[in-house]
Amino acid sequence: QAQLVESGGGLVQPGGSLRLSCAASGFTFSSYAMSWYRQAPGKERELVARITAAGGSTNYVDSVKGRFTISRDNAKNTVYLQMSSLKPEDTAVYYCNGRVWNGGRMDYWGKGTLVTVSS
Repeated sequence: QAQLVESGGGLVQPGGSLRLSCAASGFTFSSYAMSWYRQAPGKERELVARITAAGGSTNYVDSVKGRFTISRDNAKNTVYLQMSSLKPEDTAVYYCNGRVWNGGRMDYWGKGTLVTVSS
């Protein structure tokens, strides 16, 4: 019943911007740390950005620092990834993830949205 649905992916030129959204339902969103992962062809899935449950702290992979911003709106059960100065190497399927610790780790995943950066 828990569900994460990503949107906002598409084709963008190098140097352009894109905003991804992830809408959550079926669980207590405000108790979960939320993350964006991505997987490019021939590469492992990597953590791109993470934000704590209350939104007080964020983490980013080195390759996107200064270009991407993760944020959340707990009143709307939504997490965002604002991407700017996009590069061809950012091309990947981007996945939304929710995680909570309560007697063990619990994870929920979205199906992903494709971002293609190309001229």
